[in-house]
Amino acid sequence: MKHLLSMLDTKDEIHEILALASELKAKQKKGIPHELLKNKSLGMIFEKSSTRTRVSFEVGMTQLGGHALYLSPKELQMGRGETISDTAKVLSRFVDAIMYRAFDHKMMLELADNATVPVINGLDDIEHPCQIIADLLTIKEKKKDFKKLKLAYVGDGNNVCNSLLLGAAIVGMNISVGCPKGYEPNKEILEKAKSIAKSKIEILENPFDAVKNADIIYTDVWVSMGDESEKEKREKTFLPYQLNQKLVGNAKRDCIVMHCLPAHRGKEITHEVVDGKNSVVFDQAENRLHAQKAVMVKLMIHV
Repeated sequence: MKHLLSMLDTKDEIHEILALASELKAKQKKGIPHELLKNKSLGMIFEKSSTRTRVSFEVGMTQLGGHALYLSPKELQMGRGETISDTAKVLSRFVDAIMYRAFDHKMMLELADNATVPVINGLDDIEHPCQIIADLLTIKEKKKDFKKLKLAYVGDGNNVCNSLLLGAAIVGMNISVGCPKGYEPNKEILEKAKSIAKSKIEILENPFDAVKNADIIYTDVWVSMGDESEKEKREKTFLPYQLNQKLVGNAKRDCIVMHCLPAHRGKEITHEVVDGKNSVVFDQAENRLHAQKAVMVKLMIHV
């Protein structure tokens, strides 16, 4: 794995990454030092605001003995017209890896093409692989194995949904996506997922059909960053896809409920569900730290 730009980059190493994440998590919980990236530096470019991504990468690098540097485009020469390719070439002379949270996947690819250090996709308009690695770690912790599990995603077929499709296909987990017409996941991503899957993948319009007998139910915001102009239309369209007690009741009794956060309580998920007995959203959020530490170690020292 040279870069982490897509979940596809983890295809041959996902189980190693998850095992390493579990090992690093156990060490952190026991207070055992694990400074595997001592004297290493991570440059973090943020075009989009963030809570979990920024904090988890910064804290993760500190726990690994390294240093994370927050870089806003407004404070970089990118904000004054320097090309992303030149930025990549320059940063590669200073840091050991670059994490990029971008609006445009094409910019992500251009950065990686011109960087001589590993590039980590901290989110773009097509994928969110760091989130899904943390999600798979959470599912493994709660359900032990991926085989025969059914994950149901309800809502917008966005970047998280795209990466979930690929992640489920890679680990052999069945996935059903319940979304309105016109809001389906990326067609190219869907075809890639189907091409590697040995598990079932289905795209449905009815959310109750999607979550039927599901082991995991997952949702995300209806209005992603960049979609604010469609807010009123989206909230009306997605209302039948709200993750509430009635919808959860159509899944297995021991299902787990996931949300990548931030949650708009009362919109895509109700207070009762996000704080309910089936919810693992805060375990899921914590696992961003442990999963990303494993990714950084994998990329920077090639264990």
